[in-house]
Amino acid sequence: MIVMKRRDSIFLLMLVVLLAACGCDNRGSQEEPQAQEEQIVPADMSLIEMSVPVTDNWVWSGKPQITIRIANGNAGAVKLGTKVVITTDKKAEVVTLTDSVIISAKSQKDAVMTAEADMEPGIYHAECYVDTAKVRAFNFAIDPFLITSPNDKPADFDDFWQAAKDQLAAIDMHAQLTEIPERSNANVKVYLVEMYSVPDGLEGEPVKIRGYYCEPQDGQKHPVILHFYGYDTQGYTGPVDCPYAGTNAEFYLSHRGQYLNNRPAGTNLGVAEETVNIYGDWFRYHLGEKDTYYYRGAYMDVVQAVRFMATRESSDMTKLFAEGSSQGGALTYAAAALSDYPFTAIAANVAFMGDFADAKDIESLAYWEISDHYWVDGVPQEQSIQYLPYFDIKHLTPRISCAVLASSGLADDVCPARLNLVPFNNLGTPADQKEYIIEPEMGHSYPANWYSKMNELFNDKM
Repeated sequence: MIVMKRRDSIFLLMLVVLLAACGCDNRGSQEEPQAQEEQIVPADMSLIEMSVPVTDNWVWSGKPQITIRIANGNAGAVKLGTKVVITTDKKAEVVTLTDSVIISAKSQKDAVMTAEADMEPGIYHAECYVDTAKVRAFNFAIDPFLITSPNDKPADFDDFWQAAKDQLAAIDMHAQLTEIPERSNANVKVYLVEMYSVPDGLEGEPVKIRGYYCEPQDGQKHPVILHFYGYDTQGYTGPVDCPYAGTNAEFYLSHRGQYLNNRPAGTNLGVAEETVNIYGDWFRYHLGEKDTYYYRGAYMDVVQAVRFMATRESSDMTKLFAEGSSQGGALTYAAAALSDYPFTAIAANVAFMGDFADAKDIESLAYWEISDHYWVDGVPQEQSIQYLPYFDIKHLTPRISCAVLASSGLADDVCPARLNLVPFNNLGTPADQKEYIIEPEMGHSYPANWYSKMNELFNDKM
């Protein structure tokens, strides 16, 4: 037993009181000192650099994760407000995200803005601000491969196209070939092909269409590749590149009223007479009608191109491919969907003619004729677009089961991304046999790796 003397206990008590008074108890010794709070200074916005970098390809699931990057060149810390205004591609308001951020002097900080709730699959527009300064506006996608569209497929859709094909089958294509000596060599001969397709309606004279045909000269059968053009700008002659000359049989189709069928005499190799476009700007030709609309004939022209290739000894129709961009992308889908022969693989870049139910509400350069603000020759919108579902590639793509490469740019204001994604999502192709390239900053153009990806796909299937 330890006995403490009275004077010792008094001394110990005084020591405890002294330690408590100076805050030197054992518990306090484990706490870290608090950092000194930064002094906020008024921001000189001329010393603030702001950007919105592309993150995650601007494609997200459920919620966007938008990064606003702010670099502070001020001598002190600044506090800035951040805001992102999000609307749909049809300009409907969705949500406005707001926050604030403190950036230390001479440093950089990322403000990541996200929605509280999941957003529906779709294409959206974001406008990003720091305080009152607009930093950037761009489009982004939420779950793009889950985007759907109203089902406006006509009940007699299949019968309509079968009747068109039956009409085509009754026409003698009467194909005439004229060799182009300046493009031919020992490995491949290049021909101008002139042949006939369906009239511009249920009656009338067959329409002459043209194209360039590249035929290997080794006497063997070769894979067949069809090339379809975008809108005719009249800026150049009908291409005849034959990039696979001597390896594959190729056909470059000029469908009715475009390219080889729309030039002064002597403009195109082998075409001696003047060819005239009678269809105006094509999309509006008999818009609001069904049996005489421009794309009924145009879609049958691509079917006729396939039938022509089937007549050639050099064609291996078990290895059938097609490619095109914009209007050519729509024709590529139409060829694969309506052809008598199953396709092996196709590549459709920024395709036109898709998802008219949504297109009428999305501001775009390719579909402006069907907007609420435009009446075709005095015909109101409802009447002018009533038959467009017959020509909508979203109703054709379920017929396609071959391998598919497709793409679009989120900045495309000609054929906006949604109008490409819906037909792609409707494809009958197995998921592991289709690929879609989304380019976040691309407009109506080609992805940088488009041709390498297409060649890889085609070569893999040959």
